[in-house]
Amino acid sequence: MENKKLIYMDNNATTRVYEEVLETMLPYFKEKYFNPSSMYSVAGGVHKEMEKAREQVADFLGCEKVEVCFVSCGSEGDNMAIRGTIEAYPTKNHIITTKVEHPAVIETCKSLERLGYRITLLDVDNDGNIDLEELKKSVNENTAIVSIMYANNETGVIFPIKEIGEIVKNAGAVLHVDAVQAAGKLPLNMKNEPYIDMLTIAGHKIHAPKGIGALYIKNGTKLRTVQTGGHQERGRRAGTENVPYIVGLGKACSMVKSELSKFNEHTSKLRDKLEEEVSKRISDIKINGKNANRVSNTTNISFKNIEGESVLLLLDGYGICTSSGSACSSGTLEPSPVLQSMGVPFEYAHSSTRFSLSLDNTMEEINYTADALEKIVSRLRDISPYRN
Repeated sequence: MENKKLIYMDNNATTRVYEEVLETMLPYFKEKYFNPSSMYSVAGGVHKEMEKAREQVADFLGCEKVEVCFVSCGSEGDNMAIRGTIEAYPTKNHIITTKVEHPAVIETCKSLERLGYRITLLDVDNDGNIDLEELKKSVNENTAIVSIMYANNETGVIFPIKEIGEIVKNAGAVLHVDAVQAAGKLPLNMKNEPYIDMLTIAGHKIHAPKGIGALYIKNGTKLRTVQTGGHQERGRRAGTENVPYIVGLGKACSMVKSELSKFNEHTSKLRDKLEEEVSKRISDIKINGKNANRVSNTTNISFKNIEGESVLLLLDGYGICTSSGSACSSGTLEPSPVLQSMGVPFEYAHSSTRFSLSLDNTMEEINYTADALEKIVSRLRDISPYRN
């Protein structure tokens, strides 16, 4: 295949760092490299800039700046919330999450299960929606924390956090929300969502660099320190602050907040057009989560009886970057656990392809991608062992 212009449609995996974000960061690698905890005046200036970034993140989250704790990534934030909570409530041994969470939550819960904690994994329906009645029946006085994502990374399905929060609060448990895939796509305002005790975001999903994130910790929330050492982050997370990345996150938060309406309008048009064209041109497809409330930039499409990895590789040949919902395990291609939990039939589930868009994408790219998919699926079905 001849070289093509790169068409990036994997923004749920990571995003391009905005040029303005990079420019904001660069001085803190060079002339402003000081440790913000040092006593001399130039270090104090760096500390002030770090606190300005904290204010920017707080404005993005709709919270107080003292409620923002900087972490290295979404996975660390999730671990900190879950592990810190169970240590803060030693008499409670029950944790609730869902079957469609990110591994940062699922694997953390599994590791705690091996230590004797009881884990409840809530089901979702065929559209990817959580069963609120199951949550009501599961949460009890022994539940320390309920950890649930705001929006699913594979399908874009949005969970009803308000309703979830009311159930969790009535039971006296802590609610942690993994908002890594919601940040920059949905408005976040912790002052209007008092049922959320903790919430995680990751910088590289909102045009900041990899290696930085934030955990919102509502004032009054009991949380044990997981990473011990120095006094940084109000004693909640030890370690010298990563100032360049923190100021980058602050800048990204202010930019992404200002363009939220534009983002949703733009990406929803592109996503709807892609779904329309693929549905029109290709038979036997399934758009996973289509009937649910979804974030505007994400579509997950399955093509019956072909492998998602093959679609991915052939799209790459056209210069199109996407993700597959399948993972290679022990030499066999297994369907996404998320789609399995949704009851997607195997002949569709193992061929899922996720397209996640940004403001950088264009309608021209959508049409090009639809053309490529039509050719790719036809080619793969011609050689498929499942072909009738």
